[in-house]
Amino acid sequence: MNSTTGEDRVDLSSPESVARWTRELDVTRDQLEAAVRAVGDLAADVEMHLKGSRVSTNADKTLSGNQERND
Repeated sequence: MNSTTGEDRVDLSSPESVARWTRELDVTRDQLEAAVRAVGDLAADVEMHLKGSRVSTNADKTLSGNQERND
């Protein structure tokens, strides 16, 4: 079983933690807070949520464009 440390978590009550994760994930505080509300404070989950939302937006646009061309 893997244990998690404070370094593996986003602590929204800590200015240092917020500064670190907004910098590392290249997001705003509001985006970071929304991601933590959506998936919890485990940094890996927050990162995947943020990346997933960005990727799905681009993928949706690409998929949508391909479907229009195929019709």
